[in-house]
Amino acid sequence: MRKALSIAGVNAKRLTRDRIGLFFLFVFPIILILLLGVTFGSGFVPRVGVVSENSGELGAELATALAEEANLEAERFPSEQSLTDAIERGEVDAGVVIPEGYDERLRAGDEAEIEYTARAGSNTTAIRTTVDALVVDQGARVRAALFASERGAGDFEETSQVARSLAAEGPTVDVTVRSQGEDTFEGLGQYDLGASSQLVLFMFVNSLGACIALIQSRRLGVSRRMLSTPMSAGTIVVGETFGRFFVAMIQGVFIILAASLLFGVKWGDPLGASALLTAFALVSTGAAMLFGAILSNEQQAGALTPLSLGLAALGGCMVPLEVFSPTMQTIAHLTPHAWAVEGFTDLIRTDAGITDIALQIVVLLGFATALLAAASWRLHKSITH
Repeated sequence: MRKALSIAGVNAKRLTRDRIGLFFLFVFPIILILLLGVTFGSGFVPRVGVVSENSGELGAELATALAEEANLEAERFPSEQSLTDAIERGEVDAGVVIPEGYDERLRAGDEAEIEYTARAGSNTTAIRTTVDALVVDQGARVRAALFASERGAGDFEETSQVARSLAAEGPTVDVTVRSQGEDTFEGLGQYDLGASSQLVLFMFVNSLGACIALIQSRRLGVSRRMLSTPMSAGTIVVGETFGRFFVAMIQGVFIILAASLLFGVKWGDPLGASALLTAFALVSTGAAMLFGAILSNEQQAGALTPLSLGLAALGGCMVPLEVFSPTMQTIAHLTPHAWAVEGFTDLIRTDAGITDIALQIVVLLGFATALLAAASWRLHKSITH
């Protein structure tokens, strides 16, 4: 066992000398978790730009209503051109231009056109619906005020105040929204789900990348020369396996601790998270060992990066499994990534314990056993023949 641990220690020393490898092991995953959390984790609040220069009192009233709307984030712009530039740059999702003379036209009973602009292809249906509702609401009050003033109930200002009061005091329709089942997203942090998916992605990708060292050892005859020492082929296989397993575990533990300390990620039950992490580290190690034992050179190993990224995408590391069709979800579970992502998701969303994710752990251990057995047999054969 001591000799096997010595081989594992040599693999760890190789890691510390590879600065690019260290970056992708420890720094890049944290950067990506940060970017995903900032971009997608805090939810989507539609941003609307508003231009209301010289639009009068009613124009200012509509602009204020847009700014106070809870479902929108409104920003004022000085001109239509500046608003158009902001929409094209993606600074706002849509824009509303309240024309000059808006107030005078409405008071005179004339039509007034409000310009609505959105980026091509952007999903702005919710914004348009909210803007339409506010415009229709104001239009109804103005028509009521004009109708009353024309019949001698007072001037427009007086009837307009009465219309606002009646609108505020009038009957409303309450819509009650109920969700069936438990709200599994309630209490989730901004970075929680992104951290777990990136943990699974990078553990597998970097483990496969580490198989290059094993390929080099085989190609240069280092592994065979070890047999001239008091060291068996089995010890060499165990040492190489330990080395890759330790690296995978170190990376996984680092991501979990860093995400917890820097971003407040809650990983759920510690025992369940530890068991799941260990099981997936064994899967990653088995895959790295198998490819390291069967590939002939470093150029062939270059194809492993798109393969590992494809497996990660299929397994739900880039797009949540929930958006997949039932057929695609079944296919996704042919990958170990889907089982690991599912396990971490249950831990984070529903406060599941180790018994609740026992199936995921057992399946991952099955993947690991098959991969490690095949890798050990192939590497033992390549060393001794």
